[in-house]
Amino acid sequence: MRRESGGRIDRSRVLRFRFDGQVYTGHPGDTLASALLANGVRQVATSVRLGRPRGIFAAGSEEPNAVVQIVEPFPEPMLPATTVELYDGLVANSLAGQGRLATEPDPARYDAVHAHCDVLVVGAGPAGLAAAREAASTGARVILADEQPEPGGSLLGTTDLVDGVPGAAWAAATAAALEGLPEVRVLRRTTVFGYYDDNYLVAVERRTNHLGGAAPAAVARERVWRIRARRVVLATGAHERPIAFAGNDLPGVMLAGAARTYANRYGVLPGRRAVVFTANDSAYAAALDLAEAGVEVAAIIDVRPAPGAGWAERARERGISLLPGHVVTAARGDGQVSSVLVAEATDAVPTASAAGTDAAPTAPAAGERALDADLLLVSGGWNPVVHLFSQSGGTLRYDEALGTLVPDRSRQAVDVAGAAAGDLETAGEAYWLVPASDYSAHFVDLQRDVTVADIQRATGAGLRSVEHVKRYTTAATAHDQGKTSGLLTSAVVAHALGAPVAELGITTFRAPYLPVSFAALAGRDRGLLHDPVRVTALHEWHVAHGALFENVGQWKRPWYYPRPGEDMEAAVLRECRAAREGVAAMDASTLGKIDVIGPDAGEFLDRLYTNLMSSLKAGAIRYGVMCRPDGMVFDDGTVIRLAEDHFLITTTTGNAATVLDWMEEWLQTEWPWLRVHCTSVTEQWATVALVGPASREVLAELAPGLAVDAAGFPFMTWRDADVAGIPARVCRISFSGELAFEINVTSWDGLRLWTAIMDTGRVTPYGTETMHVLRAEKGYPIVGQDTDGTVTPQDLGMSWVVSKKKPDFIGKRSFARADTSRADRKQLVGLLPEDPDFLLPEGAHLVATDSLPQPPVPTLGHVTSSYRSAVLGRTFALALVSGGQGRLGERLYAPVAGTFVPVTVASHVLYDPEGARRDG
Repeated sequence: MRRESGGRIDRSRVLRFRFDGQVYTGHPGDTLASALLANGVRQVATSVRLGRPRGIFAAGSEEPNAVVQIVEPFPEPMLPATTVELYDGLVANSLAGQGRLATEPDPARYDAVHAHCDVLVVGAGPAGLAAAREAASTGARVILADEQPEPGGSLLGTTDLVDGVPGAAWAAATAAALEGLPEVRVLRRTTVFGYYDDNYLVAVERRTNHLGGAAPAAVARERVWRIRARRVVLATGAHERPIAFAGNDLPGVMLAGAARTYANRYGVLPGRRAVVFTANDSAYAAALDLAEAGVEVAAIIDVRPAPGAGWAERARERGISLLPGHVVTAARGDGQVSSVLVAEATDAVPTASAAGTDAAPTAPAAGERALDADLLLVSGGWNPVVHLFSQSGGTLRYDEALGTLVPDRSRQAVDVAGAAAGDLETAGEAYWLVPASDYSAHFVDLQRDVTVADIQRATGAGLRSVEHVKRYTTAATAHDQGKTSGLLTSAVVAHALGAPVAELGITTFRAPYLPVSFAALAGRDRGLLHDPVRVTALHEWHVAHGALFENVGQWKRPWYYPRPGEDMEAAVLRECRAAREGVAAMDASTLGKIDVIGPDAGEFLDRLYTNLMSSLKAGAIRYGVMCRPDGMVFDDGTVIRLAEDHFLITTTTGNAATVLDWMEEWLQTEWPWLRVHCTSVTEQWATVALVGPASREVLAELAPGLAVDAAGFPFMTWRDADVAGIPARVCRISFSGELAFEINVTSWDGLRLWTAIMDTGRVTPYGTETMHVLRAEKGYPIVGQDTDGTVTPQDLGMSWVVSKKKPDFIGKRSFARADTSRADRKQLVGLLPEDPDFLLPEGAHLVATDSLPQPPVPTLGHVTSSYRSAVLGRTFALALVSGGQGRLGERLYAPVAGTFVPVTVASHVLYDPEGARRDG
């Protein structure tokens, strides 16, 4: 089906590719779609819902049918064959509307760049080229972005002249002149897909996709451009729209402008014998170009009584029959178009038998005539590509004369150049669907298999909004986002409701304009660059001594230190015994640390925490809880007062950045008058928790100048001292319930401090799992594990941390709500399985009976933490249980693997409830 000459392809080179297992050939300059048409391949997909055969329908990014799966050189799903540039070795398969993601990592590189310009011109058709040339003549910095491999837009698919020369040649010369200017950047193969506030636009440049396996490994496959422009000119052209009639989805039904493009740009005949069905003059130009290329044009079916001036005469000169005032009632054929049924527009109601793809179609109904054809070209009018304009907040209005949505210039000033490249100005009328007795094969959205009958069912169910009908039918929700079906859907809804199209509008245009790969959006932010691995200053020691690691946020934290022959349970029990009976140490450097400095620092912290912080004296430490405005626990940690206007607060490891962001939000948006500065210092300090009854002796040995006795160094205070010869800040804080010290040194000195502690020969290193067991035995909750965003401090048994003296703090008002004082709120309790060796799974639900009633089954709560304890000699758990504090001693059941495990509700403080061990 290739023309003997013509087109913008390189016939001197042959490219081999494979589609659905069959080998074909094409030429540089082809798309996969044009190459398939040249090889006579009509069916390129099957529809997603009905499994009907589908052929190539368009020639650009608006293609709804020919969506393929690229297999080699790297799997890529759901690409329109019309936008895939042909390359040697391409392997692709047809799809039934759904693709498959690659199972192996993508080896290609992706990149991003930020750019600024005075004028961004989107679209390199004739209007865009002219706009860029005009802007460049003023000396402005100009970026011209176009999704095609070469500039020219619609000129590439026509024989039109510009300034007396072929349009494609004029476009090439204009683009070359622009590229020669120092302040102009021409971006080819670049789709602007998002238009955001303040002229911020995002585009994706496909740099090596068209090279296939020959793509250089060092060059990014795709690049995302983030562009900030002073002015934006949208010269995005228009999409031709279809008409709904029976069988309008058959392979061989094609947009008239697309067929013209295939003939002129790619040198391809999309069929041998064509019928043209139109409601505007632009299809006449397509018919004449196809006739010139060698396609037999059997007839032009024009719904209007007469075409625009001169077109009828030119068509008749080419021997083309004209049927004004007629419509195509059905396309028929077995898997592809073989004939077309035509009737006068006034009585176009075909029989149901004409509305399918019958292998042996019945005779035409009364008032119809059949025309043999293997190609049916359709043009229902043109829709400006207003997607970016609408994304930017631009207002659209329905133009009755043009029969389409256009920018509403009366409501706001915009730059929209050549919105339809001249096509909108052609004489025509809005024509949407051919009347019929059966609309089950009148397709509105080809990709979603949505028919006029589907839309009628939606409106029949009471839906009146186009947005509601869209969601009911899924029209305009596929990868093409309704480029050919969006306005048609609105028109069919209007027809069903008997309302003007202008009153209904169209569904919302949202970014991205075209699908963009996640890899391109990620750019270089992959692997370690996407989610950096953070390690403490002591990490090398942990690795060298066999630690296994746990991911906590982005941190690699030692999980436990197994000795030869030990499994996790044995290692953790050994580490727990060391902390409870001797001395152990943990790398606590990942604890979030934020400096809060300024004259109003105390007042600021009073507003953030539930308890009072401004009364804290320098040298003292206080535990505190932050809540959100709804009163639910947000984070907890300690507040250390270093000086009158200087505090250091600690946060949970995973919440450090979130807490800092929270603090800045309140400072910048609610209390900007407070004189406070907040700075993250998490990575500036290395912290070692020295824990256990013998920790005081070890610290005294390492810091002989520091008074470590209980009287000289009381709980929740801090001291400056030299530890192992290193300047340190030592805090008497315990997250284990044992006598403990937290030693803070600069990160540079962290490894030296840790090594000195371990060189005493008395200290056992322990990891996060042991830390969890120790704190759970004491009933200390971990925010995010024992809380879930619905838990107040009172639910955690921590009413004491909520100040009754402060006039206000974030969340205080919510504590007065009836809901937060309900007796049946979930509260933190301990659980003791009746089988002391049974370890409850975390997340297990709790019920009141040893068998399940009929659904819905009432659940009393769930297990939040569950461990095996060395000091308790058994397993235990923490749980959030409805009315838990009133259920102490009660038996509940945990359904686990088909059995009901009995548990006893206990206090959440299961070890040393008096706190006697804290001071040694």
